[in-house]
Amino acid sequence: MLEIWGRPYSSNVIPVIWTAAELGLDYKLKLAGGSFGQLDTDQYATINPNRMIPAIRDGDFSLWESLAIVRYLCARYGAGTLCPDDPQQRAIADQWMEWSSTRAFTPVIQMFFQTVRTAPDKRDQKTINAHASDAASVLSIFEKHLEGREYVVSDSFTMADIPLGCIAYRYFNVDAARPDLPNIEAWYERLSQRPAYQKHVMRFFGTNPEEWQALEIASANEGE
Repeated sequence: MLEIWGRPYSSNVIPVIWTAAELGLDYKLKLAGGSFGQLDTDQYATINPNRMIPAIRDGDFSLWESLAIVRYLCARYGAGTLCPDDPQQRAIADQWMEWSSTRAFTPVIQMFFQTVRTAPDKRDQKTINAHASDAASVLSIFEKHLEGREYVVSDSFTMADIPLGCIAYRYFNVDAARPDLPNIEAWYERLSQRPAYQKHVMRFFGTNPEEWQALEIASANEGE
């Protein structure tokens, strides 16, 4: 059985769990990182010598790095669906997955850390506004790309939608200013109808560090 090592509230682990769910894979969540520790064990070092999450073990095969795992699972178990057969469509999917990591993730996760992961009395509104402005500027590129498209790669849900879908949930659910992004909002609404997205991505993550911590600890019943 596929093992996914990580925690279900981690922004890097969520894409892997969502991918496995979309593919209908049976998997075992091995709780690690954050409140759950395990990263300093000898066992985990054999899976990921970086001692970071996520990582997977698929039979005798181990793999780490979030988007590498998403690509692997989609190629092995979702060829022709989540992983497009057409090399150009697959390249477009890869392109936007890379873009999600190099451009979109940082300003959005900073919005998240400066709000949800920072105590209200320690938040700096000027810093929050700066990250929100950066995020809006970057996402305007994605907004233009989605014009006339249902999903990232034409009209089919693929692996390209997964990392960006995880970023979108964070973006639309933190307390920060956002411009109108009608194409992204329509795409986000389509994702929101997917049961696996609802279950594994659309998690209430709290409004402050104490709520976040409590929710993460409560997620222990999802793994072992």
